[in-house]
Amino acid sequence: MSDTPGYLAYRIASGVIGSLPEPVIRRLGLAGGWLASFITRGRFALVQRNLARVVGEDNATPRRVRKMFGSYGRYWAEVLWIRSGRAEDIRRHSAVHGAEHITDGLAAGKGVIVALPHLGNWEMAGIAADDLGARMLAAAEALPNQKIVDWFIETRNAMNIDVVIVGRDRSSTAALLNRLKEGGAIALLSDRDLSQRGIEVEFFGERTTLPAGPAALAERTGAALLPVGCYFRRGRGHDFEVAPPIPIPDLPTKAARVAAMTQEFAYELERLIRKAPEQWHLFQPNWPSDREPR
Repeated sequence: MSDTPGYLAYRIASGVIGSLPEPVIRRLGLAGGWLASFITRGRFALVQRNLARVVGEDNATPRRVRKMFGSYGRYWAEVLWIRSGRAEDIRRHSAVHGAEHITDGLAAGKGVIVALPHLGNWEMAGIAADDLGARMLAAAEALPNQKIVDWFIETRNAMNIDVVIVGRDRSSTAALLNRLKEGGAIALLSDRDLSQRGIEVEFFGERTTLPAGPAALAERTGAALLPVGCYFRRGRGHDFEVAPPIPIPDLPTKAARVAAMTQEFAYELERLIRKAPEQWHLFQPNWPSDREPR
């Protein structure tokens, strides 16, 4: 019973927002996120620090931080609005730049790893990738509310994304490996290291850790590791940039290869995020200095 209230809140919100036209929900999302920026002071300060790492302290203005909150509101409005019958409409208002990196990776037969930051609406990338013959298997974190987890899986299925839950499905790593061995595609959100046990890298001029998974899977299978940025258009629609694959370096040990690839991936993340820093939805501590007393 304890799972039910939160689940019902999501379903009611999805039902209401799903009944509205896209231009309305987009504007509602932007407005809702902007309003939220005024009532979450502690979160506001954290987001401002994250933005300052990208654009510099002088440019991390309150106005730009509020745009980050608005962008996150738009993300949630779109997620609640999506239905399987709307996939074609999303396709008409989206474009993939660098699509050849996905198709070439699939043609090589070793699979493709799409590694993304929390940028724009990354969920919509599943529809774009499916058009290229790359139905994604995404790894998602487990949540305490199982009903909400099941709703998220249902929602992602509507966006042509298969889901494996890390922490709940004991064979989650095996499922990802099998998809790659079949020559398929997997998607991993990779700009946050929730375990804090990942690979140490320099990221926006400061040491932190990023997940080892993308580089480790690429090194193990030979799959193409592709950094991908997802961007909201100014109005309706999305653009996706697929960067060239990160090469597996000629280094003597697996650990050294994975570390070098993860650092190269961090540099690519920086480049993708700098294209639209207000669309980067990093609202949690991500550097050791964020966790120090202030």
